[in-house]
This record gives sequence, C-alpha cells and structure tokens, in this order.
Amino acid sequence: MWQRSFSILASAPVAAVWRLFEDVEGWPSWNAGIESISLHGPFAEGTEFVMKPPGQDAFTSRLLDVVPQRRFEDETVVGDVRVLVDHQVERVSAAQARITYTATVTGPGAAEIGAAVTDDFPAVLEALAALAERESVRA
Repeated sequence: MWQRSFSILASAPVAAVWRLFEDVEGWPSWNAGIESISLHGPFAEGTEFVMKPPGQDAFTSRLLDVVPQRRFEDETVVGDVRVLVDHQVERVSAAQARITYTATVTGPGAAEIGAAVTDDFPAVLEALAALAERESVRA
C-alpha cells in the first residue's frame, strides 16, 4: 500500500469549496489533469463518473463515502490496482477552510502509480483554493 496527503488553506468558507466539489462537470476549470468528465447520477455514494485526462484514455471511477460539506472519496479500479482519493474540507474559521487530498494506492506498482496520480495535487489544490476564494468574494 502507498499513501500520500496534501493540504492547503483557502480563504473561503467550506460551502464555497463544497459547491466546486459538487459541480463535477466544472472540475476541468480548476484541475488541468481533466480534459473532460461526466457524472452519471447525483453527487452521492455509489454514483459513477467517467474522466478523461489529457492525452489518455477515459476511465470510470465511483464516489464513495460522500458526507456533504465534509468529504468524499473516489475509487478507481484498473485490473489489480485500486486508487482511492479522499477529498476533505474542514472549517478553520468562518472564512477559511483546509482542503486535504489523500491518495491511497494498492496493487502492483502502487508507489509508481501513486506518484503519477498525485504529481499534480499541489497545483490542483492551489487552483481549487483560488477559485473558491474568487467565488466566495462574488457571493
């Protein structure tokens, strides 16, 4: 098993971050690692989505453990490899939230796959926090 976490503080309330999480089709606006994405149902446990990274084949993932305004996890299984990404948002103050992504990879080549999956997480978190901050100023 391989695991790594990344966190950032955003000058935005939890609700602003959560709105961006729930807007799955909008994820490419703050995640350059997504060319296209489509959610097949509500933003709830068990719902699948199809994501296509730039220059790669699309793959199907599933939402797990969705706790509104707190966290959700997504699971991608390819062969014997399972990638879980836990997305958490916690209130630091009324106008500040901590966003944490934790990736856990199991199966053959877990360390290499995990490193590749999480390589852009710092940039993704920065873009997500920046957009949440802009959105909360407009609200």
